[in-house]
Amino acid sequence: MCAQQEDYIQTYLAAIEDELQQAVKQAHDNGNTQLHDMLAYHMGWQGKPVNIDARGKRIRPLLVLMTCSAAGGDWKQALPAAAAVELVHNFSLIHDDIEDRSPLRRGRPTVWKKWGIPQAINAGDAMLTLAHLQLIRLTGKKSPSIVLNAVEILQQACLHLTQGQYMDLAYEKRNNVTIDDYWYMVEGKTAALISVSTELGALSANCDDQTRIIYRSFGRLLGLAFQVQDDLLGIWGDADITGKSNQSDLITRKKTLPVLYGLSNSGEFTECWNQAPVCPDQAEKLIDLLEKAGGKSYTLAKAMELINNALNMLKEAHPMGSAGQDLKNFVLNLIHRQG
Repeated sequence: MCAQQEDYIQTYLAAIEDELQQAVKQAHDNGNTQLHDMLAYHMGWQGKPVNIDARGKRIRPLLVLMTCSAAGGDWKQALPAAAAVELVHNFSLIHDDIEDRSPLRRGRPTVWKKWGIPQAINAGDAMLTLAHLQLIRLTGKKSPSIVLNAVEILQQACLHLTQGQYMDLAYEKRNNVTIDDYWYMVEGKTAALISVSTELGALSANCDDQTRIIYRSFGRLLGLAFQVQDDLLGIWGDADITGKSNQSDLITRKKTLPVLYGLSNSGEFTECWNQAPVCPDQAEKLIDLLEKAGGKSYTLAKAMELINNALNMLKEAHPMGSAGQDLKNFVLNLIHRQG
């Protein structure tokens, strides 16, 4: 990433953090200090360590602002929408951690691990409520029709997100999950919020409906590519960079794209996979069998196909000037990430 690109991203990130902190402050109303502190902890502003890694990458709000700029709008007017999407994302993370019984998030104890499941559920609910309140702040910047459209778009994405999470949990107990099933799941679990990020960015730039839909399609393809790349890193990534063992997805028996490919194309992999539970030594064998069966090359090729389709869709939206190039470069850096 060049210095100029780093500069504008830091400008966006600073504005996003300020907008998010203002939104979360509302949880402090009526003396709810600890509820606010729980949310601030999850967002990476409190607790130890407090650093950029504890906050996450803020990919979705960055996409809102960058899409708005690329579509010819004023990115500052899109800040309420950017914060709303990030708050929804973090609501989903709090609840995902409960459902998955994950003890750590970004190298720190999860909210449920620190405060218990009932309060963590409440914290997630508060985060979701704050997201919708934040979106209403568009009222001072956009027409009532645009604000109403934005609210509907985000609500539909929330429904799609929970549908994807339902399928993700349901697949854990199914032995006949197919690659087609996988795409239905990740459409909701991952692509829904990334597509709503680009769509809200375009809406904030006052795009016509056709252009807005193109930007939504671009975000959908990017979201699918992002998840496929995540699946790839979950098995073949560098643990020092990703922050998690490359065995964990196999040990927890996640039905990721390479795993489903292996189950469909390799009897040897399937036989080994069915010898549950998966121990660390067996996980190493599974990784070798997957690569031998072509699972790694298939997953990498699929990620590249999706990102190329996403970039073609972005080109169809006719992004403007340097902002359009910045968005394209951001997407390329995102798909080639190592962690």
